[in-house]
Amino acid sequence: MRWLKLLPLLIFFGARAPGAEAASATIIKVLPHLLDRDGRHSLSPSLYERDAYQAFLRKHPDLCSGLRFDVRWKAKRAAGAPLLLRLEIRGKEAKPVVLEQSARRNHSYSRWNSLRVEGDAYRKIGDVIAWRATLWEGDQLVAKQESFLW
Repeated sequence: MRWLKLLPLLIFFGARAPGAEAASATIIKVLPHLLDRDGRHSLSPSLYERDAYQAFLRKHPDLCSGLRFDVRWKAKRAAGAPLLLRLEIRGKEAKPVVLEQSARRNHSYSRWNSLRVEGDAYRKIGDVIAWRATLWEGDQLVAKQESFLW
């Protein structure tokens, strides 16, 4: 019978607040990688090797040919407007470089997309100061992640 006294408290603290819905989409992680002249960000699949090679490329910018941003995101599987992944990169230019890619929902829980900047666009950016990744459903912003300096 003691548990009956606790039942109203459990219901009160277990209930969701009005309007407290789970986000329809989130950006989990954004990984910026320098690319060498062959388009590689690592020499082997090892994470240690990837980090070491990225440090090497940062010390030798003349060996770099571009940037690749790997973005991991998840979204509820629902019929709606198609998703658009947008990445804005700030470098030496006053105006950010904007990359866009359609992002399709799939059967799995989360998904990775890669966006690349190569050639003249990469040289124009120079050193990356900040970035912002956003996920759009039609004209509505559904998820956002940005670097510290954005």
